Amino acid sequence: MKLAENKKIYHDYEISNTLEAGLVLSGPEVKSAKLGQIDLKGAYVEIDQNMESWLINSYIAPYKPAKTSQKNYKPHAPRKLLLKKKELRSLLGKQKEKGTSIVPLEIFLKKRLVKIKIGIGRGKKKHDKRETIKKRDFEKRKKKIM
Repeated sequence: MKLAENKKIYHDYEISNTLEAGLVLSGPEVKSAKLGQIDLKGAYVEIDQNMESWLINSYIAPYKPAKTSQKNYKPHAPRKLLLKKKELRSLLGKQKEKGTSIVPLEIFLKKRLVKIKIGIGRGKKKHDKRETIKKRDFEKRKKKIM
């Protein structure tokens, strides 16, 4: 079940690889996520010097019934991602390449666990974005005719 999707990513980036990772959240954050109160606009993944991956700049709204336990809650706080060491080393190498970014694509539920799908993307130039839009419009018109 999809909880949130970053639709604009496919417009701004050319995604080459995707990975699935676990997302470390507190109880109220999970409940808020299940209600769909997540935003991935402007979010990205960063790997620090301790070989830990973090989801930066994502927004998870505070869960209203848990006001007392979330007094000092920060909706834009970095959240830890759970990846295997082999995956982390691979991502670290990709992160160091010029022009590539590790971006979140969607957050979903898998066997009651909150997971995130991340992709390795290369930023598109303006003319690449226009070309993508033209192709999409052409495909829409082609389907409409048939």
